[in-house]
Amino acid sequence: MPYLNILRRLAENQQFSELRAEALACWEEGGDVRALPLLALALAQLGERRQALACYEQGRKKMAELDLAARVDLAGVDCVLLRLRQAEALLQGVLQAEPDHALALARLAWCRLQQGDLEAALRFYRRSSALEPWRLPVWLALVRLHLQKEEAEAAQAPLERAITCLEERQEELPGSVIDLFTAQLRSLQLHIWVVDGQLARAEEWLASRRADLPEDVWVSLVTGYAVLLAGHDQHSQAEEALRNGLKHYPVNLALLLQLAELAQAQGHFLQAVRALQRAIDLESENPALWSRLAGASLHRFDRQARRAAEKGVALAQALAGDDKETSARDIRLLLAQARNALALVEGQEENFGRAEELFGQVLAENPFFVPSLQGLAQLYMQQGRIDEALGLYEQLKRVDPLQAQAALINARHFPGDEESLAKMGRAAARPSLEGRVRSGLFFQLAAAWDKRQEYDKAFVCARKANEASGRHLSYDPKKHRTSCARLRHAFSPELYQHRPGSGDPSSLPVYVLGMPRSGTTLVEQIIAGHSEIFGAGELGIIPQRIAGLNRWERHVGSGRRYPDCIDDLSPAISQGIAQGIISELKELAAQEKPAASHVVDKLPHNFENIGFIKFLLPGAKIISVGRDPRDIAISNYFTDYQAKHGGMGFAYDLNDIGQQLADHNLLMQHWHKLFPGQIMEISYEEVVDDLEGSARRLLAYIGVEWQGQVLKFNELKRPVKTASVWQVRQPIYKSAKARWRHYREYLAPLTRGTNAKIRWQPIADMLTLPEPGLLQAGVELYHGGDLDGAELKFKKMLHHNPDHAACNYMVGLVYCSKGHVADAVPLMEKAVAKCPWQKEWRQNLAKAYNEIGKGEVAAKLFTRRAGSGRGAAAADNEPLAHGDNSYLAPGDNFADY
Repeated sequence: MPYLNILRRLAENQQFSELRAEALACWEEGGDVRALPLLALALAQLGERRQALACYEQGRKKMAELDLAARVDLAGVDCVLLRLRQAEALLQGVLQAEPDHALALARLAWCRLQQGDLEAALRFYRRSSALEPWRLPVWLALVRLHLQKEEAEAAQAPLERAITCLEERQEELPGSVIDLFTAQLRSLQLHIWVVDGQLARAEEWLASRRADLPEDVWVSLVTGYAVLLAGHDQHSQAEEALRNGLKHYPVNLALLLQLAELAQAQGHFLQAVRALQRAIDLESENPALWSRLAGASLHRFDRQARRAAEKGVALAQALAGDDKETSARDIRLLLAQARNALALVEGQEENFGRAEELFGQVLAENPFFVPSLQGLAQLYMQQGRIDEALGLYEQLKRVDPLQAQAALINARHFPGDEESLAKMGRAAARPSLEGRVRSGLFFQLAAAWDKRQEYDKAFVCARKANEASGRHLSYDPKKHRTSCARLRHAFSPELYQHRPGSGDPSSLPVYVLGMPRSGTTLVEQIIAGHSEIFGAGELGIIPQRIAGLNRWERHVGSGRRYPDCIDDLSPAISQGIAQGIISELKELAAQEKPAASHVVDKLPHNFENIGFIKFLLPGAKIISVGRDPRDIAISNYFTDYQAKHGGMGFAYDLNDIGQQLADHNLLMQHWHKLFPGQIMEISYEEVVDDLEGSARRLLAYIGVEWQGQVLKFNELKRPVKTASVWQVRQPIYKSAKARWRHYREYLAPLTRGTNAKIRWQPIADMLTLPEPGLLQAGVELYHGGDLDGAELKFKKMLHHNPDHAACNYMVGLVYCSKGHVADAVPLMEKAVAKCPWQKEWRQNLAKAYNEIGKGEVAAKLFTRRAGSGRGAAAADNEPLAHGDNSYLAPGDNFADY
């Protein structure tokens, strides 16, 4: 019997590695079945689930041989595995036999806590602590319970008791256990100060302890403090705490990783990537860091994500072959993380076979690896393999019931009991790095309550989810309104009259667009069932070309941006851009439908880009999908777009949605006036009420023959990544029509936003160029030796845009070539001041300085910019040879942007 007490003391002291070794020895050498629950408990705490379950089941089979204490141990395993009903049944049986069993009371309190019954948990913990006041974990649990209730003052008393308890047991506890509990006590004290709003006191205490604590101990306090701050919606203070820690320990890996995780939780992916890159600079051979970098890069930096994931796999495989220090278990984990990261990259790029293979490799070794269970299930959902996805979610339930239930709701498989929803609600309200609440879970709850026709509960959950998400966004409806006004101004009838011959007349592209949640995915799915039409999904091709325009304008220092700069595209340039788009669309269709005569891009927000599309691709077909605006609003409000991954910031506030609807309508009126009869309008309600008639109209507009197979759109085997991933797998249903009626009493903000007078900033800064491509034409003339012709082109541009950096620079080159170097210098100075990143411009300005006897200025120019004299020396030694290539004109091609 004494050895069992020793084992239980190891469990109480959270020495689970030691417990595993000792319990295994007791079982194998002594054969005492009472050691099995303790062995299972250690294995479960160490994450070895399969082995824990095996020991647990072995113990259950010998239940008759287990005394009350061993049954409490068995219930502890159920608690760790989150099997609350089984744990509670065992504990209730023990308490019926021994009502004052202190550990059984404490574990029953924990079960009540997980069920959300805080008062019952408090009663049981207090009874347990009164019976065995030396049990330190119970006092810690009481502190955490009061903190969960935001009762800082009430939490302080059990914390003081815990401190006293630890002091009294100093002699009997190992140093590692004392350190473990001391760290918990310090963390809980910080938590109390955060809940009580005493941040200055917390930070002063942290600063005072830095000198006398080891770096790793102090850093663990800072990272924990940052997590606490984030959990109370104080993300800026959390970031400040981490950055302050890095001032003292600039190469501390834990601080960098926590900073990356905090940034990623807020959707600040560039910050996360930078922090991870700094971490990799410290440990470049650490595969876990590369895997994390791949995850942080996935939604914004695709190429970097692939490189990082592949590097992580290579490093993990090298460890498996060579490393003698890392345990086999740790190597398996590192390899699983790396393969999972690469699988996510492959899935993102729609290399589904390779992604499935990688997920399979991970799950073959560890069937309960949560990230791969989730990733593979989502992959199956995208491909329409719903039953296989559901099977994985059911498997996930055994490891992470909460995530599994949320995923099942997302797949529209709702729990049949309110208890499951209540558990999700408690978890959703639990603080995390995201903030006080977990928005994703509240979105799932909103969908579940909506399905149960509990509309008030559904809307409350949706509102909590949207408010939480909105805190991480910087959406500005006024800015969007002004942006739409600039689009209408830039894409005027005069643009198309004065720029004939622009673009490519190809009829290959088809654009399905409209407000998000208007039915664009349904329309695309219908027409993509035709043998001559390939549905490519939501493509970023048009936004990418717009971003390219902006990069080019910055590169040449024009001071302009899209859409203002559209009038500077010459026919040759616009044709080149258009042909690049067509080639990309053909390449996308090549593998599945190489003979497709039409390729569909269904990015909804392309409704803002219709003017650009028609400028580049006048023969493109455009299908605008409409829907009752109230249904659009409710559908957006109830959808988790994870806006930190994209640009759906308007969807988290009903007033913003209303303004976006009004902006959309005004833009569409403009496009219809500009392109009369060229844009097909179809409504979601039309499609639902008359599927065949709508399909016939759509195909006739595109210009293909009727094929009845398009009516079986839900059977079409093609990947779908949008928020409608489950809907397109269903036959036509009408339950989404007039859904807004269930929420009519909540729609006042939507009405205000929709009906508000549309105002925007005055558009006084948009110039109009007399002809396109003046810079490019001038550069061609310059290189052809026609200096006068080139000068004329550049000065035409400068007449309209005096601050155009590249044109100022090029006039300076012309002057230099004509021998007027002194006149050239001010122009070149102006250009370099605006575009200091242009190395060639600075080199040629240095040459001009040398030519007019200002060598010292030339040296300073390069010392200031480059940090070395190499560029200046090169400039000093090179003669000024007018008319040759000494002065390098912009050799860049717009197509590169």
